Amino acid sequence: MPRYFFNLRHRLGSDGLAVDEEGDVLADLNAAREHALFVARDTIVRTRTDIVRDWMVCSFEITDEHGQLILTVPFSDTVHETESGG
Repeated sequence: MPRYFFNLRHRLGSDGLAVDEEGDVLADLNAAREHALFVARDTIVRTRTDIVRDWMVCSFEITDEHGQLILTVPFSDTVHETESGG
């Protein structure tokens, strides 16, 4: 199974990217997107920091094992998913 890396974009520029050094092994890109949304929801609820003032402007930049950007998942998608689901 492929390994995906969930780099957290919290502002523009190289200083605004928290790089995921470990990654997660998941079945496919859809599973990676679902994982990103789960982690984003958990991060929004549990994490308090002065660095990030608004989680809704953050996103996960998902890369593959070669460092190629394959998907961007905005944290704001967690709101849209919740609203459309209920």
